[in-house]
Amino acid sequence: MDTLFALPEPESTEQAVIAHYRLSDDEYGSRAEREAVFDAERAMAAAVEEAGVGEVDGNEFGGGEAVLYAYGPDAEALFKVMEPILRRLSLRPAHVLLRQGSRATESRVEL
Repeated sequence: MDTLFALPEPESTEQAVIAHYRLSDDEYGSRAEREAVFDAERAMAAAVEEAGVGEVDGNEFGGGEAVLYAYGPDAEALFKVMEPILRRLSLRPAHVLLRQGSRATESRVEL
């Protein structure tokens, strides 16, 4: 009998902050919206690097939404550094998922 598949999945030590913003259309948003997201991403990357709490790992546009991704050992600490910049981005509705290990340990913050 093969017991390899009966082993539990190892829990990831990397945690995530995933910010979701609604755009003005059902595709990629306006040029101004995309530029605002890129500006916020650059500002967050600098703040996160300076604080030494992880890394901002990029963005994704499509389906009327912009998503920003950041990873580090402590999602709460990462969010604390990112939060002021996330709240300044005026696109709404918006929310942030704080993932601490797995989707089962995820919390949602409305912006």
